[in-house]
Amino acid sequence: MTTISNIYTIDYMKTAIINFKTDEITKTKAQNVARTLGIPLSNLLNAYLYELANTGSVHFTTTEPMTEKMEKVIAQAELDIAAGKLSGSFKTLEEMLDHLDSL
Repeated sequence: MTTISNIYTIDYMKTAIINFKTDEITKTKAQNVARTLGIPLSNLLNAYLYELANTGSVHFTTTEPMTEKMEKVIAQAELDIAAGKLSGSFKTLEEMLDHLDSL
């Protein structure tokens, strides 16, 4: 009689608990973003810690989402440019400051 046995190896990550404090609003926003991405917040934090530990570097984004106010400012600037409402070049700092004071 022949016996076939299957060997299953499961590698369990040894875990350590890290406690840190953050304000409630930041925590809630982060949980909502993680939920939207479909990734548990603890997984995102682990990925960040893993990158920090393995690269020795910290990465932050400087890109901000477009706001309604910024869209209006850009639209007005585009209208001003199209209408030729430009502040030409300035030869000196004082000339530029005088122009800004006149606005």
